Amino acid sequence: MSTPPITENEPVLLRHDADGVTTLTLNRPGQFNSLSTELLTELQHALDAIAQEASVRVVVIAGAGKAYCAGHDLKQMRANHGMDYMQKLFAQCGKVMMTIVQMPQPVIARIHGVAAAAGCQLVATCDLAVAADVARFAVSGINVGLFCATPSVALVRNMGRKQAMEMLLTGDFIDATEAQHRGLVNRVVPLDRLDAEVKQLTDSICGKSASAIAMGKQAFYQQLELGLEGAYELTTETMACNMMTADAREGIDAFMQKRK
Repeated sequence: MSTPPITENEPVLLRHDADGVTTLTLNRPGQFNSLSTELLTELQHALDAIAQEASVRVVVIAGAGKAYCAGHDLKQMRANHGMDYMQKLFAQCGKVMMTIVQMPQPVIARIHGVAAAAGCQLVATCDLAVAADVARFAVSGINVGLFCATPSVALVRNMGRKQAMEMLLTGDFIDATEAQHRGLVNRVVPLDRLDAEVKQLTDSICGKSASAIAMGKQAFYQQLELGLEGAYELTTETMACNMMTADAREGIDAFMQKRK
């Protein structure tokens, strides 16, 4: 999936479906795909719909233009500088992030350029992330007097506390290689290989049991918030239920019989 061209008068979010993979493209290139309330609304609607579509096996979130996502739309925020608006905006963004975590399909971030502030939060929230070697990452709100508190939730669940806090306190950018080293992204490849690398992941996931992936994704995130005993109780039940599915029975039979 090549980066879509910059076109005026297009929707703020584009959707493309092919072979079980749905690609959602943030389409505000002139604003570096900043997350306006309108874009967040469209993203929420798309994710809610996709979560109910069994034909969709994987979701890819990409960006149009030069940047992946520059974070929240600061101009829109300054034009609506009231407590009520701010609370609704950050709650809206948090709901989008929670939806990504809670939906049954794996979500992959395809990062071709800068991912800053809430854009970096989006990368950290996605289940997987593939970055071009030219991509850069920051939680840069502190540079304008705004500590990236909500992005810190996803960030600290991807990397070590001190690594996350350094990014939050300094607002400094890290490159794609460092982002991979810190656990923010899975893979880093040259820009011209980005689509092929994403496809490799989506092909692999699409070849697996959809029910097992949905159950496993839900358990993965739930057990992270539990203590050790609770985590084992939850995942024990998950695996027992998973074993009862037709997919698991067929998969194990095929393995033992040395067939597909």
